[in-house]
Formats: sequence, C-alpha cells, structure tokens
Amino acid sequence: MKSQFIIKEATAADTHYAEVIVEEIANSAKIRGTGIAKRTPDYVAGKMAEGKAIIATTKDGQWAGFCYIEVWSHGQFVANSGLIVSQNFRGHGLAKQIKEATFNLSGKKYPAAKIFGLTTGAAVLKINSELGYKPVVYAELTQDEQFWSGCKSCVNFDILTAKKRQNCICTAMLYNPAWEKNQSPKRTQWKQRELDKDLKLFERWLKFKKTILLKRKDKNNGK
Repeated sequence: MKSQFIIKEATAADTHYAEVIVEEIANSAKIRGTGIAKRTPDYVAGKMAEGKAIIATTKDGQWAGFCYIEVWSHGQFVANSGLIVSQNFRGHGLAKQIKEATFNLSGKKYPAAKIFGLTTGAAVLKINSELGYKPVVYAELTQDEQFWSGCKSCVNFDILTAKKRQNCICTAMLYNPAWEKNQSPKRTQWKQRELDKDLKLFERWLKFKKTILLKRKDKNNGK
C-alpha cells in the first residue's frame, strides 16, 4: 500500500509550517507531563532553510511530522531533536519513518559525527535502538555548554543541575559510526522480538526513573 505521506528534506519553502510545529511540540510535552527545551518558530524555520530538517506532509499539503538536526562540539556530535507527529496522523508509524530519515540525513551531512538524543518516550527509545543507538551516561554526550543551556527552559532543569548534569528525567542514547567499522565499542544489535519485550522494559524504566527523581525534587522543595 502506498504511503499517504511525503517525507523529505525540508527547505525554505516549508518554513510556513514552523509555527504549527512549535505549537504541537509544546502541547505534546504538556500532555505527557514532561519538560522540553523551548523552540521558537524562527529557530525551526532556520533549520528548514539550512537543510537540516526532515518534514512530513500529506499529499494535499497538511503538515504531519517533523524532526531537525543540531551540530555540537565543532561537528563531533549531532543531535536529532524535536521529533513530533501531528495528533491527526499518529498511529501510522510516521515517527519511525521521520526519525530514520533524519538519522540518514545526519549521516550524509556529518558522516564522522556521533549521533545522540535525549528523550522521555519509550517509543523513541525503541526507534533509536532499531537504528543502532544505545543508552549511555550523560558524560558520553557533547559537553558543549550551548547545548546544555537549551535545557534551561525545561521544567526539570533544576533536577539536571542538582545531579551536576549527570542525570535527569531524559534518557541519553548515542550512535557511533565507528561501530559500523567493527571498532570498539560494538554497535548494539536487537532482534524484533527482543524489541517488543524491551519496549515494556523501557516504559517501566522511564516510569521508575521519573518517579524517583520527581520525589527527590518534591522533597528538596519541601525543605
């Protein structure tokens, strides 16, 4: 069956979607009850104009999904950020297609860079695992101060600072292109049946992590 979506590299011609994308990202974070770094329409539009984003639309021009690339530490790291699917088009596997397209775009533009992401979503963790990411400690991510300053608008920023930037509600995942050359550490390999099992484990882990960290936050605020 042919896809009802057009998934492509965004261009300056797509910038008129920027405002609805930012609004959808913010609304999604509120529904999940999680924090998220703030994006502006101008920032998202800039990523489109730079050719550092993937956008999905329907064949009649409705916006359906989006993700963009950020470059850190002088090109040593690349983040695939802002993955979002319109509520009108969820449940079609679109997030996975957009994420994979963004991952491939990152590899094309920055073939030697490590690709990473921070997420609170079990579904995104599963998608990342299928692409070859593995969970890592925060110390393995970029230490670029500008990247971490983007977390200041997140409602959980005080947890990040209290943990001295070593942990937070988000789970860190990393893909190293050196793994494809059989260099150490090796790429994590997953089987489909293991992924089905691990999605439930991811969900339980994220729930546990969120509960523990938020309890400590409330306890500290009480003091």
